[in-house]
Amino acid sequence: MSDWDAEAVRARLRTKILRYELRAPLPEAEVRAFEVEHGIRLPEEYRTFVTTVGDGPAGPEYGLMPLVTPRPEADDDWAVDGEWEDDRRPGRLAAPCPIREPRPFDLNRRFDEREGLTLGTLMLAEQGCGTYSRLILNGPLAGQVWHLDQDFGTCLPESPDFRTWYTDWLEKGGTCTSRTPPG
Repeated sequence: MSDWDAEAVRARLRTKILRYELRAPLPEAEVRAFEVEHGIRLPEEYRTFVTTVGDGPAGPEYGLMPLVTPRPEADDDWAVDGEWEDDRRPGRLAAPCPIREPRPFDLNRRFDEREGLTLGTLMLAEQGCGTYSRLILNGPLAGQVWHLDQDFGTCLPESPDFRTWYTDWLEKGGTCTSRTPPG
């Protein structure tokens, strides 16, 4: 199911516990232009979220990253903004995603950039310390949300799809699970 009840999500975000706001949804034409520019089709649950509910920032961890326009604070020199920009380099989102199975944390292994662990994925949220929730865009795991730690090359499944990832966060009270958000 790809339809979202935008008002229910927004109402939940406005509750006394959460007090989060979402940016306005993106116009369909803007999302389609993003897909054409990057040679991809966004997974339906995520696509309909940004076109009917909102384009971040209310979301898991340090917040849902915007799809098309950088965060207003992007000039604050946070690593997450560089990651966001990297995702928008030509060919990166359409590249084959190399993730096929979980790779647990190993203190003796470091991320090798040549592996291209983040290729074919879209960063959804920063978890802190070089770890991110990423949406897989292509390959056998397309549509799933995975935890990626780029320092150690760790990749673990977080959720079977964007809808589950986001609604699980809402059900948990919508709190930041890592540390105090930057800024």
